Amino acid sequence: MPPAKQLRDLFTTILLVFIIAAAANLPVIVLSGAGDVRRSDFPDTFVFGAGSSAYQVEGAAFEDGRMPSIWDTFAHAGIYGGANADVSCDAYHKYKEDVKLMADMGLEGYRFSISWSRLIPNGRGSINPKGLQYYNNLINELLRHGIQPHITLCHSDIPQTLQDEYGGWMSRKIIDDFTAYADVCFKEFGDRVSYWTTLNEVNVFTIGGYDNGVTPPNHCSPPFGVKSCSIGNSSTEPYIVAHNILLAHSAAVRLYRRKYKSTQHGFVGLNLFAYRPIPCTNETADINAVQRVYDFYVGWFANPLIFGDYPDVMKRNVGSRLPEFTREESMQVKGAIDFIALNHYQTIHVKDSSSSLESKIRDYTIDGAFELIYTEEDSPPDQVSLANIHESMMTLPCLYNFYLIFHLTICSV
Repeated sequence: MPPAKQLRDLFTTILLVFIIAAAANLPVIVLSGAGDVRRSDFPDTFVFGAGSSAYQVEGAAFEDGRMPSIWDTFAHAGIYGGANADVSCDAYHKYKEDVKLMADMGLEGYRFSISWSRLIPNGRGSINPKGLQYYNNLINELLRHGIQPHITLCHSDIPQTLQDEYGGWMSRKIIDDFTAYADVCFKEFGDRVSYWTTLNEVNVFTIGGYDNGVTPPNHCSPPFGVKSCSIGNSSTEPYIVAHNILLAHSAAVRLYRRKYKSTQHGFVGLNLFAYRPIPCTNETADINAVQRVYDFYVGWFANPLIFGDYPDVMKRNVGSRLPEFTREESMQVKGAIDFIALNHYQTIHVKDSSSSLESKIRDYTIDGAFELIYTEEDSPPDQVSLANIHESMMTLPCLYNFYLIFHLTICSV
C-alpha cells in the first residue's frame, strides 16, 4: 500500500494516538489511527499511545487528601450547567483496568497529567502520601505493561489555595511554587519518566481563563467576556499570565537541567495549541494576518523560548500592556526548551482586521488584528488532512526554529 494511502487511512479511526521520537532532535507527530496500518510501517523511534488529563479522568475529587483545583471551583460554580469531574472516568480507582485496556490495544505510550492539588494539596509544603502512591502505582503499572509514561505537570488545574492566596498565575509568587512542585515530580518520578511537558495548551488557558472567561479561573472584563465574570481585565491579564508562565516554565527547565538531566537524561517541553490558518483571500492584508495568527498563538510563547523576547508585532500592537523581559529573564527563558508540543485540531480562515487597532479598549483578539472565520472549507476536528499536518510541520519549525512534537486529536472524550 502506498505510504500516502496508509496515512490517509489513519484518519478514519477514532483512537487518539501520539507518536514521540526517541531522540529530542527528531520531529514527532501525534496521529489517530489503526485501520489498515501495521506497526512495521513506522520507524522504531515512533511510539504510539494515548493521552488524558488529571481533572478529566481521575475522579476521586475529594478522596485521600486531594484539595480543590481551580477547575473544581469553576465546574461547581455551575457555569456549564453543573457538569463536573468529581467522578468522571474514575481513573484514580480503575487505573489498572485502564492500563490493561491500553496494553490490549497495543499502545506503547501514555501521556497523562498530575493533579498538583492531589500531590501537594496546599500548593506548597507537604507531599500527600496517597497522591504520591497513586502516581507511583500508575507509572509502575504502565511500565509493567511496556507502556512509556509521558507526564504533563499542569493541565490548567493549579490548586485553588494558590488562586485564593495570591491570584495564581497573576502573581510572580507562583514561579517559585511551580518550580518546587516540578522539583518534587522530577525527584519522585524522574527515574522512570523521560518525557515531561510543563504546561498544556498555555495559549488556550491564558486566553480562555483571562480574556474571554470560558475556562478557569473565569477572569474577563466587558465587553470581551463570553462568560459572566466577576473579576478580571481582558486588556492586561492575558499578557501578565503568559509572562509568568514563561518564567515558571523556564525555571523548571533550568532546575531539571541543573539537578536531574545528567542522571535521568530526560526532555522537558511546553505544549501549545495552533490552527493551520488560511487567508480568506489572496490580498496582502489577509496573508499578513495569517502571520499574525502564528505570532499571537505560537510565537507568543515560542519566540521568547527560542530568541529571548516576544514577536515584534506583539510589541508594536500591545505596547506597554505587554510585560518586558529584563536582561536576566531573557537569558533564563531563551533556550529553556527541549521541544514544543503542538496540539492541532483543524484549519481556520483568517481575515485582516487592522482597523480594530484604532479601538481605545482592546484585548488579545483585537491586538492580533485578525478575524478567525470558520468556513465549509475548514476541516472539523474529526477530519484533519495530511496537507494540514505537512503545512504545520514545515511552517512552524522554520518560523521559530524549534523541535516539534505534533499532537493531532481525531477524537477526544
